Order: sequence, then structure tokens, then C-alpha cells
Amino acid sequence: MSRKKTTQHNTKQKGNLNSIWIGLGIIVIVLAGVFLFKPNNNIATKSLPREISVSEASTLRDAGAFILDVCEPDEWNASHIPGATLIPLGQLAARVNELPQDQKIVVVCRSGNRSAQGRDILLSAGFSQVTSMVGGINEWKAAGLPTQSGP
Repeated sequence: MSRKKTTQHNTKQKGNLNSIWIGLGIIVIVLAGVFLFKPNNNIATKSLPREISVSEASTLRDAGAFILDVCEPDEWNASHIPGATLIPLGQLAARVNELPQDQKIVVVCRSGNRSAQGRDILLSAGFSQVTSMVGGINEWKAAGLPTQSGP
């Protein structure tokens, strides 16, 4: 009879151990899900609209957005937004690795046409926080916002 009790006791212990391992497995899966799918606080989870006004671009710039100018160098030298970074549209696809993945990016050009193309290049490259400024630097200047000239 003692042999039967020992076997029953061992079976109960194995059952308890299996329950513990299953419980631990569930906890690990839940924690992994929390860490893997938790939104990164450095990146806004809501995407930007495809196009924004000059006023909205100015607000984003003041809040720390990255301003990407896709003009040609001669246009850049004539007038650009202070603090902007120049990567001409023709070079953009090859230079996307130079851009921040953890910042909102506002793409600008002289009149607003190339900036939409630049935005689409970045969206295709996997950037999600990208928008294009309607009207370009021409409209920026017309709104009386700051510009600078030269390289």
C-alpha cells in the first residue's frame, strides 16, 4: 500500500509542476507581448497627414520636427528654412539612411511639387511619420516665416 501512495503522490507532484510551468509560460508570453507591442514613446503612433499647411509645418518645426528640403543646391542657396537639411530629390532614395526614424519629418521644396514626391519616397522606405508642406518655401516666405540664404 505504501507503494501505491508514493505513486499517487508522485503523480500529484508532476501535475502541480506541469501547472506551474504552464502558468509561467503564460506569464512570459503576456510580458513579451507587452514589451513587443508597447508603443515607443519617442515616436508618435498616429501618422501624419499626407500634406500640411505652412502654418502646421512651422508648428511641427518649433516642436522639433526634422525639416527635409529636397530642392536643388542653387534653390537652397537662394532661400531655405533655418535648421533644414538639404538632400536633393534625385539623391533622396539613396540617402534615406541619413534621416531620423524616430522624428517627424516635414518634406519641403520650392513650390510643393517635389516635396510630395520626397514624402512618397520616404513612405516607401518605411518611414511612417512623414508629411509634405503645401506651397513650399515660396508660401513659407509669403507667410513671413524666417528663411536664410547661402550654403
